[in-house]
Amino acid sequence: MAAHISASDLEQKLKTELEAIHVEIEDKSDPGCQGGKYLAIIVSEKFQGKSLVQRHRLVNGCLAEELKEQIHALSMKTLTPEQWQKQKEQS
Repeated sequence: MAAHISASDLEQKLKTELEAIHVEIEDKSDPGCQGGKYLAIIVSEKFQGKSLVQRHRLVNGCLAEELKEQIHALSMKTLTPEQWQKQKEQS
């Protein structure tokens, strides 16, 4: 497995390719391992009107090359700006 991608590089790619207004990436890799385990929160207008599966496919398509060798596991929460705002108001 190639060296894993950094959380900041992942964040930048998602912001650019998905035109995301908010991206949070948490590196959940085990210490001492090659890594590649991430938790992502992604907020984009591109998710509007799409099912959860369609949203995840958009993200997976964006990260296709990285998923081949640099990302071992990716958990994601995909939200529209409206859903993100509602979630922030509830917390």
